[in-house]
Amino acid sequence: MNRTFEIETRGQGTYEFTRDIVRWVEGAGVSEGLLTLFIRHTSASLLVMENADPEVQVDIRHYFARLVPPTTDPAMSYLTHTYEGPDDMPAHIKAALLPVSVQIPIIGGRLALGTWQGLFVFEHRDRPHHRKVAAHIG
Repeated sequence: MNRTFEIETRGQGTYEFTRDIVRWVEGAGVSEGLLTLFIRHTSASLLVMENADPEVQVDIRHYFARLVPPTTDPAMSYLTHTYEGPDDMPAHIKAALLPVSVQIPIIGGRLALGTWQGLFVFEHRDRPHHRKVAAHIG
């Protein structure tokens, strides 16, 4: 069973889409299985992380902004792929460091996420995008 989800982003940050996935899985009528999610982009990632305290998402974004700053930062002057702006190559680096696919077991017809876990697209570009996430239940 396959489906593609589209998540609108408004610039760098995390965008939770747990509810959309939960509705689809619960409506699929699958008792046991494995959900695989794959983001079809090279400048965004997928995360399973805490969804209870929004400070977690703020801190994650700030950490990665410090780890991989834009190409306007002197520390990044060695980068050559700058055609699409100062956030472009750093976005590709972040996507290379973070997962672009995740797998979650389905047990008893429900996702086996932990109490505080949610599913997020981590947008690494400054501009808004429509991110596509391919979903497969096997």
